[in-house]
Amino acid sequence: MFKRGRKRCARPGQGARGDLKHRPPACYAQRPAHRHQGLIVKDELANNRKAWVDAAYTLLIGAGVGAVKIVPLAKQLKTSRTSFYWLFKDREEILEALLARWEAQNTQAVITQSERYAATIVEATLNVFDCWFDPAIFDSEFEYAVRSWSLQDPAVATRVQRADSARLGALKAMFARFGYPELEADTRARTVYLLQIGYISMHIQESKDTRITRIAEYVRIFTGQPCTESDIARFADRHRARFRTSATPAAKSAT
Repeated sequence: MFKRGRKRCARPGQGARGDLKHRPPACYAQRPAHRHQGLIVKDELANNRKAWVDAAYTLLIGAGVGAVKIVPLAKQLKTSRTSFYWLFKDREEILEALLARWEAQNTQAVITQSERYAATIVEATLNVFDCWFDPAIFDSEFEYAVRSWSLQDPAVATRVQRADSARLGALKAMFARFGYPELEADTRARTVYLLQIGYISMHIQESKDTRITRIAEYVRIFTGQPCTESDIARFADRHRARFRTSATPAAKSAT
C-alpha cells in the first residue's frame, strides 16, 4: 500500500482543490490552537482587511483613485501583493470597500445629526454643523476625494447622487419637523447642504476663528431664527479642542 503523502501547497490564489476557501492565508499557519479558533481567524481577517482599506484610504486622499493599486498598497503595508488576494478578489473589491466606508461615515453622519434631539431649529442646525467641524463625524477630505473620483467614474457619480439625495432628504425632514412648509423646508435644506458641499469641492481653507465667528450668521440665514449666546456657547464647548476662542461677538451681532 502506498502511504498518503502531505498535500502539496497550492500557488497563491488557489487552495488544495483549486479554490481559495480550502487554504487559509499563510500568516495563520502558526496560530495557536484554540477552541474559539474560528472566531480568532475571523477577527484577524477583519483586522487585516481593515489595514488594506486604511492604506487605500490614505492613497485615495493623498493622490486620488488612480493611485489606489495593489502594488503601492502592498509597499505601504510592507507586505507582498500576494497577501492582497487572501482578502480581496481584485482591485474593484477594495474600491467598493472604500465607497462603503464613505457612505457609512459621511452620509450616515448627516442623517444621524439631522435626526438628533433638538428643542429648536437653531439647535438642530448646530447639530448638523457638528459634521462640518468634527472630522471624526464627517470626513471632508474623504468627501472631496470621492467627489473627485466621481468625475471619472459614472458608477461612482451615481453613488454620490444617491448620497446627496439621502442627505438632502434628511435635512428637509429636519426643517419640516419644526413646522417649515414643504417647499421652504426643501429650499433651506439645499441652502445648508449645497453651501457646505461647495466649501468642500472648492477646498476652501479658513482659520478656526473665522469659521466660528460666522456660525451665528449662517444659522440665522439658514433658519430665519437668531442664534443666541448660549446656543453658540454649547456648540463651542463640544468643539473646545478645535477652537480656542468663543463666538460671543458673532452671537451678539446676530441677535
